Amino acid sequence: MSKGLGQSIPRRGNCWDNAPQESFHGHTKDHVKNKNCKYHHELEREVHLYLHYCNNFRYQWGLKKMTPVQYRNHLLRTA
Repeated sequence: MSKGLGQSIPRRGNCWDNAPQESFHGHTKDHVKNKNCKYHHELEREVHLYLHYCNNFRYQWGLKKMTPVQYRNHLLRTA
């Protein structure tokens, strides 16, 4: 809990609660170049690069084909 994270506990009988997180982690494992990482800080850097890509350049159908940053800015402008 040093980074403020908590365990995800889905509602009883609803396996779909964690589907978005599972999907995201599956994509992360596919795209992060971890084979060349010898040290933890190298892997951490690769994950940060992927998160930066996802937030700033990867368009999402569920966000009106905008990146998460574009969508957030859109919501802030219209609020």
